[in-house]
Amino acid sequence: MNSKDAMYSWHLSLRVDRPVEGCSIRPHAYMYGKKLDDRDSSTNNSTHNKVCREPPPNHEFSYRWFRGPTIEPCAYEGCPRRTSFSPHDWSKHALGGSGCSLQCVSAQSSLYKATFCNSDCFVKAWKTQYTIQNSSDTNGNNIPQARSSTPLRKRTGSYCDDDRSVGSSNSGNDVNYIPATPGEISVNGGNNSNGNNTTMNNPYSTQSSEDEWIEISRDQLYIPHTEDIGRKLKVEAAAYSVESGELLMHRVVKTDLVLSRTPEPEKRNLVTAKPAGGGGARFRIVTYNILAEIYATQQQYPYADLWALSWDFRFQNIIREIVDVGPDIVCLQEVQADHYESHLYNAMHEAGFEGVYKQKTRQAMGMTGKVDGCALFWRRTKFHLVESYSIEFNELAQRQVTQGMGLNPRSEEGASILNKLSKDNVAQLVVLETAQPSMTRGNREPNQVCIANTHLYSNKDCPDVKLWQTLHLLQELETFIMARGPANLPLMICGDFNSTPDSAVYDLLSRQLVHPGHPDVNTGDENGPSVLPDIMSITHSHMLGSVYNTVLGEEPKFTNYTMQFKGVLDYMWYSTRNLRPLSAAPIPDESVLTRHGDALPSTQYSSDHLMQISDMQIVSGGSR
Repeated sequence: MNSKDAMYSWHLSLRVDRPVEGCSIRPHAYMYGKKLDDRDSSTNNSTHNKVCREPPPNHEFSYRWFRGPTIEPCAYEGCPRRTSFSPHDWSKHALGGSGCSLQCVSAQSSLYKATFCNSDCFVKAWKTQYTIQNSSDTNGNNIPQARSSTPLRKRTGSYCDDDRSVGSSNSGNDVNYIPATPGEISVNGGNNSNGNNTTMNNPYSTQSSEDEWIEISRDQLYIPHTEDIGRKLKVEAAAYSVESGELLMHRVVKTDLVLSRTPEPEKRNLVTAKPAGGGGARFRIVTYNILAEIYATQQQYPYADLWALSWDFRFQNIIREIVDVGPDIVCLQEVQADHYESHLYNAMHEAGFEGVYKQKTRQAMGMTGKVDGCALFWRRTKFHLVESYSIEFNELAQRQVTQGMGLNPRSEEGASILNKLSKDNVAQLVVLETAQPSMTRGNREPNQVCIANTHLYSNKDCPDVKLWQTLHLLQELETFIMARGPANLPLMICGDFNSTPDSAVYDLLSRQLVHPGHPDVNTGDENGPSVLPDIMSITHSHMLGSVYNTVLGEEPKFTNYTMQFKGVLDYMWYSTRNLRPLSAAPIPDESVLTRHGDALPSTQYSSDHLMQISDMQIVSGGSR
């Protein structure tokens, strides 16, 4: 094939996630071209796959959404999914690992063409089926049929099976059907501007008794409503040339059944600590790693449904979970930068909170905003912001190499240390003042509290780096608090420390030192250059206690619960001189966590971490 005779294969890819009530869904439409050689020039044309002499021009998409008729989700009468569209009942966990429905294709069976939600329901229904002895051929002659010893079945697809996508058969065979431009579409199947009857060529016509589909939106984004639950949606994407307005390609796909909102989780009761008299202002604080979308992949969590990993689904659960516990201060980790701007800040502001955000110092993963960080919120009616700072551990590493060690950061030794310590982690620091100062017997009670929120390095093979980060965070907090005079500003340090209770990080926070024989400080030369100071210098002046250990007598069994790891990584630390934990919410039992999934995240718990909750009280210096 000569270059002047070059041909291109155009393709239109269209995918849409499973729709759930209240969760926005956005079609993933992508049009691309591929230059063909002689072997590929015979590619068949369709509305979403065709051969042209030019590559695809600049284009834009228009969309149409349609709601389908009510259908029976499963033919087995004992199936709970005949009446329930809860995400819990439609997850892989509930369906036994199957993501596809099944249809009986045995013409001699009484179940012929019956559709089942999974293989278990199919097998149960098969026990009640009976054989239809005779059927007719195309000439009307009776043909005796024998009972099949095994059920014949085929999988029915949704958007992932384009041959069975609603509209794809028309799109592929009815080449006369061309979607109207947005200004020409008649919602109820009227006439378009060209005078053609759209009900003859339009597969969505509401006059069709076989396929009653109603157009419901022409926006790219669609949020399913209550009336959509238990029905299927379908979306049409049409690509138009930006320059000429010509229709280039179009494609139609059908979704799975629309599910209802996730039921509210069980309320987490608070366990109160031993009562103590006196004290000042009280507040409720939570810390929560909410699992950034960039990490919520099926490769990492193969046991979770793809739609249950989507940010739009998880966000609805997460924001409800946070707001429902009625916190005054919220420390969040793994908050994606673009989601803080587009989702989280607005939702928290509407719930009565103000907040600040600090993203990690590394570059985004792909598009702008695809980087996570920490977010800290406070209830506006409870606190006013006095000061706000952020800490970049990369900057502290640079300072240590140049000022503390006197090294050139471009030297081999300096560069090696910087490379080991520069992991892009950050911390937030705010000073909050109670909106209504506490008064006791005419004396003004302490009414400020310092809150630090952090997320330490995650690599389990670098405990020395985590210890270095913890040490320098504590040193920064010491400098910060001492600069504000002898008032002993109450301090809480919350976050995901990626360190278990047997780690040197935990020892340093709880005991103010680390044992010289601890393995985390004796990592060996194979772990790269030494970054820790002399063991006697790994200390601090803060007197800290763990909220959960103080209230419950021990740390939880886990705050992170996945198939790969189950253990404690998250903590709430408080200054024992001037803060008192009043209560803590125990982490749910394992039986509760695995009720709707093998591990987290699941349809009930939308992060792989669990939120920690505590009521705290500011007390006068020296009182506990």
